[in-house]
Amino acid sequence: MYTIIVGAGDIGTPLIDIVTRSGHDAVVIERDQDKADAVAAAYDCMVLNADATIKETLVDAGAERADALVSTTDQDATNIMVCLLAQEFAIPSILSVVHNPEHMGVFRQIGVNTMENPQHLLAEYLYRGVSRPAIVDYMRIGGDAEVFEIGVTADAPIAGKTLDEAGREDLLPEDALIVAIERADLDRPLTPRGNIRIEAGDLLTVYSGFGATKELTDVFGHVEGLEPGEAITMGNEQIDT
Repeated sequence: MYTIIVGAGDIGTPLIDIVTRSGHDAVVIERDQDKADAVAAAYDCMVLNADATIKETLVDAGAERADALVSTTDQDATNIMVCLLAQEFAIPSILSVVHNPEHMGVFRQIGVNTMENPQHLLAEYLYRGVSRPAIVDYMRIGGDAEVFEIGVTADAPIAGKTLDEAGREDLLPEDALIVAIERADLDRPLTPRGNIRIEAGDLLTVYSGFGATKELTDVFGHVEGLEPGEAITMGNEQIDT
């Protein structure tokens, strides 16, 4: 795969590392001389110290044979211009980082795949870790819907009940669905069926059309928030509250 990466900042540089380590061909376009020199010294790829909003720069980068272009600069206006120019070369896959959510509509109108600023996504993830520490991981779908992983505590209302029993007792709203059950002593997840009993310690993957609200996470034994001085661990990082 031949990929053009525009920008060698906090977002572009890790992408350059991944692409080059994967053995794919990459061309990096970076306006800042120092950043361009640093990438050229660290990675096995072609680096152009140039302005990607100039069509000739994309020609020099080999845009006519590129499989993908990713624009990662810190300016949405620059990213839009780069993507518009990339479309003239009929590059099959064009992706851009979007810093201001209000600009999402513009990118969609020009037919560009987008990714919200990872720093905003990380901030939201960290906030979720503090406000809902029982949630192990989550992914937002559309507006309010989410898929999330959550553990079941010993005193959870659903612990010890089959899914049929949970349904008869209206423990789960209609727009919520348990889609997988991971259990420590099993090699693979359980497929949720009516006679499956939820046990304390289970890790559930849950779909919710209205998100991971307190009312829903309470069903699995969720404890609201953290007391001052407590800490949570995300990956290898500890966050004090």
